[in-house]
Amino acid sequence: MSAAMKVGAVVITMGNRPDELRALLDSVAKQDGEPVEVVVVGNGSPVPDVPEGVRTVELPENLGIPGGRNVGIEAFGPSGRDVDILLFLDDDGLLARHDTAELCREAFAADPRLGIISFRIADPDTGETQRRHVPRLRASDPMRSSRVTTFLGGANAVRTRVFAEVGGLPDAFFYAHEETDLAWRALDADWMIDYRSDMVLYHPTTAPSRHAVYHRMVARNRVWLARRNLPAPLVPVYLGVWLLLTLLRRPSRPALRAWLGGFREGWATPCGPRRPMRWRTVWRLTRLGRPPVI
Repeated sequence: MSAAMKVGAVVITMGNRPDELRALLDSVAKQDGEPVEVVVVGNGSPVPDVPEGVRTVELPENLGIPGGRNVGIEAFGPSGRDVDILLFLDDDGLLARHDTAELCREAFAADPRLGIISFRIADPDTGETQRRHVPRLRASDPMRSSRVTTFLGGANAVRTRVFAEVGGLPDAFFYAHEETDLAWRALDADWMIDYRSDMVLYHPTTAPSRHAVYHRMVARNRVWLARRNLPAPLVPVYLGVWLLLTLLRRPSRPALRAWLGGFREGWATPCGPRRPMRWRTVWRLTRLGRPPVI
């Protein structure tokens, strides 16, 4: 059954890491089993030279991470239906093993309700996994696989039936929290999410705050995330907790100013369609160790 599952991969690029992109594509080509079909999306930039057989899409403008990935999904047909599984991989990452695609096939075939798999991200030099790359609160042991409530955007696999059922990533988010938005919608539709420590993407250790828009978009999108997905009584609780946590972390004055500006923007601007999750899903998130108030 797993052998019959077709696997594709979506990679978005700004065209500024051609060597890393080529190394990633080589690691995908070396996967065991049936070849993985790859689409590389140039997000507002030309796509560097890629191996023969890799499809490319060049967008005239940068649509952001979710927008670029949604274009990649649709390159495999509506909601990606031409394949059963889609891998989403950062263009400066590298699949550490040759059996990752096969492990994905086996996992999805064995569990019909498994919708998303989050890979472990490890530094290629040290092998270490940052705590923020383990998508659960109890992140001290990155080698422990488990059910989780969200996933890592640049190192994951998604059953394409999930997109057909709950839709794609939220384009307007541009950067930050788009994975959690999709994860919450998937969980509300009774799909499950796994973190798998044996599925590894090598990726250099970086800080998310390297992006100039990080603090504003993290705050804005967190407000949008809550407004779109949470039952009304939980919206102020969730956002109040994150406001308090942000203040306790004592960010620099410019960072705090950008964060508060994004927080205000999240309330003042449209967030897209509101589809609050069921209380049953709230309870599921709580049982999985991450109630939707933190």
